[in-house]
Amino acid sequence: MSQELLYWQALNQAMDAEMEADESVFTLGEDVGLYGGSYRVTEGLYAKYGEWRVRDTPISENSFTGLGVGAAIAGSRPVVEIMTINFALLALDSIVNAAAKIPFMSGGQFPMPLVVRVPTGVARQLAAQHAQRFESMFMNVPGLRVAVPATPQDAYWQLRQAVASDEPIVLLEHELLYFSKGEVDTLADPPPMHRAAVRRAGRDLTIVSYSRMAMLALEAANTLAKEGIEAEVIDLRSLSPIDFDTCAASVDRTHRLLIVEEDGKFGGVGGEIAASLGERCFFSLDAPVRRVAGLDLPIAYNGAIEAASIPRVPDIVEAARALHKSAQQ
Repeated sequence: MSQELLYWQALNQAMDAEMEADESVFTLGEDVGLYGGSYRVTEGLYAKYGEWRVRDTPISENSFTGLGVGAAIAGSRPVVEIMTINFALLALDSIVNAAAKIPFMSGGQFPMPLVVRVPTGVARQLAAQHAQRFESMFMNVPGLRVAVPATPQDAYWQLRQAVASDEPIVLLEHELLYFSKGEVDTLADPPPMHRAAVRRAGRDLTIVSYSRMAMLALEAANTLAKEGIEAEVIDLRSLSPIDFDTCAASVDRTHRLLIVEEDGKFGGVGGEIAASLGERCFFSLDAPVRRVAGLDLPIAYNGAIEAASIPRVPDIVEAARALHKSAQQ
């Protein structure tokens, strides 16, 4: 059944479906119960399933994330909501030293069916301590899976797949996507959770991105098409693992690669993509890999400075034009 849903509504329906199907699924975090979640993702679940399965917690991220780890070991399927990725710093011991390590250290005797849902990204004037992007940090933790749904459909699919998985999965949900709309078919067969999606076919260059930036890359590609430049847009959907096969197949066709990310360029996701695809597609590339990324500085409260510090559609268009032109020379 296909319907138009907001991103948060798709997540809400996914949670409801998993909780209804399996009594071992429960959610916990700050304001997930009576309040319905900071971004409404758990709205209505407290009334339907009760406080035992929709648990409001104290403001203690490491404690309630650790509770989730213990519950997963004991056979439940907890979904931990951390209010923003900035507060996930307080839960890193539970996520990195426990959730990511226990299955390996136990020789597979203890699976870890734990989902950590985290709003992330630069929203609007939340300032330096509330507008961080730590995806590269989570990518660097062996044992963790990292999913980055950019559409309501993927939000629905990937949350359901994460809850069903026996691996610890961090689901990064960009804060500016919660009220974006899209078609969601709850009966359609989902692709593998970590497979990239070709959002737009093209012949002249490949744009690889993820989360909100993948949507901006689509806008940029539509602008470029009016100039006769056909850009192929790949939405990674997952950052650990990364579907390099889909990316490489595109680069082998277009011979040009542009990587777009909201995070800072230094030490970011784009660097790993550039290095891996540079090695794999070296003889296919007609020009050096180009990257568009956020500036390497804390995010300012001032709205104009904030907007200028992360990629915008004109920035992507300009970089794509330059890449296309350089490859023709």
